[in-house]
Amino acid sequence: MKVYECCELIRMTYAQIGGGELGYIPNAIHCAIKALDYIAANEEVPQEARERAAFAAANLLMSDHEDK
Repeated sequence: MKVYECCELIRMTYAQIGGGELGYIPNAIHCAIKALDYIAANEEVPQEARERAAFAAANLLMSDHEDK
């Protein structure tokens, strides 16, 4: 997926990281899993979104890519 295919909030955040306004996190997989876990565990989030977050996190955990 390319950044231009993402929602406006992601594109804005991407630009802020690239521009140095926000910090870059080199352990991106860990960061993504933490964010997805937060969404999946939050009972205020609609069930469909929680299930999507859980599915994405589980796939990242199963992948052979590891943060260095």
